[in-house]
Amino acid sequence: MQSLLLAKTKKEWLFIILFFIFIFISNIIFEYYKYKTITKDEIYTTNAKIINIYQKDNYDILKLSNTKFLFFTSTNKNSFIKNQYINITFLSNNISFLSYLKGFYANSFNLSKINHKKTIHNLLESYITNQHNNKSISSLFNALFLAIPLDKYVQNIISAYGISHLIAISGFHLGVLAFLLYFILNLLYKPIHQKYFPYRNKKYDLLILSSILIFSYLCLLSNQAPLLRAFVMYIFAIFALRSNIKLLSFNTLFLCFLFIISLFPNLLFSISFWFSICGVFYIFLFLQYFKSRNKIFTFIFLNIWLYLSINPISHIYFPTTSIYQLFSPFITMAFTLFYPLELFLHIFNIGDIFDNIINIFLQQNIPVSNISTNIYFLILYLITSIFSIKSKKAFILLNLLIIIFNIYLYTSYKIV
Repeated sequence: MQSLLLAKTKKEWLFIILFFIFIFISNIIFEYYKYKTITKDEIYTTNAKIINIYQKDNYDILKLSNTKFLFFTSTNKNSFIKNQYINITFLSNNISFLSYLKGFYANSFNLSKINHKKTIHNLLESYITNQHNNKSISSLFNALFLAIPLDKYVQNIISAYGISHLIAISGFHLGVLAFLLYFILNLLYKPIHQKYFPYRNKKYDLLILSSILIFSYLCLLSNQAPLLRAFVMYIFAIFALRSNIKLLSFNTLFLCFLFIISLFPNLLFSISFWFSICGVFYIFLFLQYFKSRNKIFTFIFLNIWLYLSINPISHIYFPTTSIYQLFSPFITMAFTLFYPLELFLHIFNIGDIFDNIINIFLQQNIPVSNISTNIYFLILYLITSIFSIKSKKAFILLNLLIIIFNIYLYTSYKIV
């Protein structure tokens, strides 16, 4: 049976887009109401969690979050530590609505540490940390499993290897979690299903149960943008498969994008969210032209092509360049086994088994250069990418641009 498209006619598209616009405007109004609550007085006091600390020469910048918004402030060096809860008063009269949505900076005073009730997230962080004697390795796994920002040193090493996308929890990690949960739940549910619910669709029940658990994990991580995108697409995939709707299509991706942005307008300013969308876009583009190839070839070449195709976009924001990054596609393939294995080991409190090997990678002195994408090249590249959806000639041109950029990138690389 041929798969259907969720929207085909202009009338259907118009109805869907208008529906999303309505949701988007409703959420913007709600965000504006919260914004006015903060800015109605000259100062605002709240409790917040320190998400990250950016160290400057003479001061620290704190990235803070409470249940309603994200913001930044500066303080004396080494006054606080990451994941600490503080009470803070900041000047709110000069905050614009746009900066509120993006995550604003505010001058603050009366910062004080507060005791906060231990959460599941805190307990899991301690559980992972206690399995490692090396702070860098514990930082790596806390980032990998709990989306806690990496220490600066580890972040620099990961960037030099070109594998930041592996540490930021996203669709790949969700896919692995979904597979493991489905496998485990199937073992538990199968005898119950056979005895009490043989008339039910077992596969659909397992997908629903795994979705509930993944949603709980998403809430635990405070709605990380890439994982949020992946979860929405995962739920949509279940709906699409049940309704015989074409899953691997740019229509699907575009509708998921509209849906997420309409619910969470602030994600328009999330770089990680945009990279996540771009990653899925280029995966779809690759599969559109190479899906009939051998599966082993597809798996290997997809990882190589995807890395090279994202480079022109990633280097507009992250100019760090190293010759070691050429190994990134192969590390990504190995990570397919590494991630579920480490997840399993950490669940059983033996996550330190490979620490000595990991430490070798983290101790490498990797020379890097800073090379940015030319903005005019990026515009040409993005336009060509969009036209590649319908045009094979544009796709050929896109691949030529990919080759040109990556040759330029690694021939311009100089050790600094």
